[in-house]
Amino acid sequence: MKKTLSTLAVLLSSAVLLSSCNSAQEGNDRDTAQASTENTAAPAGGIVYIQMDTLITYYDMFNDLQSELETKVQAIQDDLTKKGNAWEKSANDFQNKVQKGLLTRSQAEDQQQSILQRQRELQELTQQKQMEMQEEEAVMMRRVMDAIMTYLEAYNQTHKYSLILTTSGVTNTVIVGNPSLDITQDVLKGLNEEYINSKK
Repeated sequence: MKKTLSTLAVLLSSAVLLSSCNSAQEGNDRDTAQASTENTAAPAGGIVYIQMDTLITYYDMFNDLQSELETKVQAIQDDLTKKGNAWEKSANDFQNKVQKGLLTRSQAEDQQQSILQRQRELQELTQQKQMEMQEEEAVMMRRVMDAIMTYLEAYNQTHKYSLILTTSGVTNTVIVGNPSLDITQDVLKGLNEEYINSKK
């Protein structure tokens, strides 16, 4: 049971992964993004790029939604731990009664079936909660990406770039880029302002 609960903890905490897996690079990304605003902006019709990992990491909407998800995850973990401890206690009580000969064979069989049924139910509940949290995380990321893409479409109506590329993902579209073409900080500022206004 403890193994099941620890597995849940690992699976459910994956929402934090995006911000923590790049922690060693965050400082450099942020410095580069800030430096880009000090240089001349790319002209209309030009090609620019965004450091998507940095953008998401510092996007207030992502951080708010991630905090909400972490709170839900913690509540589920606490509930499952409580249920797991109660199951363990009843299983230990049953073992003690059997060892001391305090139950008839019929009583022992009935209680054993009840304990096994509770264990199955707890395992099923754990799996169900894992799937629910994975689905919530996927929806959260889709909401964040949809907000970013919607903002970028409006942003480019004004700036009229030919292409906006990204440095994110396994198939990095940008391997090396001139910092003056990095619009991450400018986009991040606008995204956060828009998000704060939407909360008001």
